[in-house]
Amino acid sequence: MLSLQNVFKTFDNQTAVSDLSFNLKEGETLGLVGQNGAGKSTTFKMILNFITPDSGKIFFDNHKLASKDLDFIGYMPEERGLYLDMTIEQQVVYFAALHNYPKNKTIQNLDYWMNKLSVKGNNKSKIKTLSKGNQQKVQLITSFIHQPRLLILDEPFSGLDPVNTENLIAAIMELKKRGTTIIFSSHNMQNVEQISDKVLMLVNGVTKLNGSVNEIKDSFPKDHVYLEGQFDNKTINSFSGLENVSSSYPGFILKFDTEKSARLAIKDLKNNYYDQITGFSLLLPSLDSIFKKVIAQEEKNHEKINSCR
Repeated sequence: MLSLQNVFKTFDNQTAVSDLSFNLKEGETLGLVGQNGAGKSTTFKMILNFITPDSGKIFFDNHKLASKDLDFIGYMPEERGLYLDMTIEQQVVYFAALHNYPKNKTIQNLDYWMNKLSVKGNNKSKIKTLSKGNQQKVQLITSFIHQPRLLILDEPFSGLDPVNTENLIAAIMELKKRGTTIIFSSHNMQNVEQISDKVLMLVNGVTKLNGSVNEIKDSFPKDHVYLEGQFDNKTINSFSGLENVSSSYPGFILKFDTEKSARLAIKDLKNNYYDQITGFSLLLPSLDSIFKKVIAQEEKNHEKINSCR
């Protein structure tokens, strides 16, 4: 459905995106992650045909991306922008018309999504009378009211409370079930993990992670152990390689220096503390911990390079 092949983009001799490649099928969701300035927004703008890659190719439905394809793409930018004196209906109809989507279908779809996202107000409410959170939900509706085949969301969860975040996630999952391909960026790795089929991480424009959530997790050490049972601090702290312990009711999560240490701790628990154990498991690393590891390693590499100059 969407394919990027060896895409490069530079600005004033500064590389924004380097040799970026990925493929998405209909109905797949990609979480695009990275620190500020990593190249995420540049990637979105190239897919939207706002800017042109220096080299590489972007394909939409097995043909080179063209202006005609933009009617089938929805986009919510990180910097929100609505016409405050318009009503919700006027605003949404206006954006849908930019994609040549019929007004009658727009109004019909609007009622459904207003209810789905719990927008406070009605179709005739002016944008300026809405809270920032409700304005954001209206902006989100404008991005997919025309039923796009590809939806791009730049930091869609920014500024939303937990309840509205769950509403947004439910909307994204419904669009996914309808066959919409979705790319979104977020600094919240829990949201990324919950929604994404695939994750791609950029660091200074370079791809550092690219694959399914499970593939990425399996490629990193399993150095956390969940433990439930009756244990005193002395017993827990006796495990070799233990770095820290955190509470995770009704048990604990033990962080070890290596996967080998974690596995040896489990073996020790089975052999010597079996009667005290009510539950244990070797945990897959979270995306949040993986993200931090990759960034820490990149910073370490950068410091090493600078010290050698």
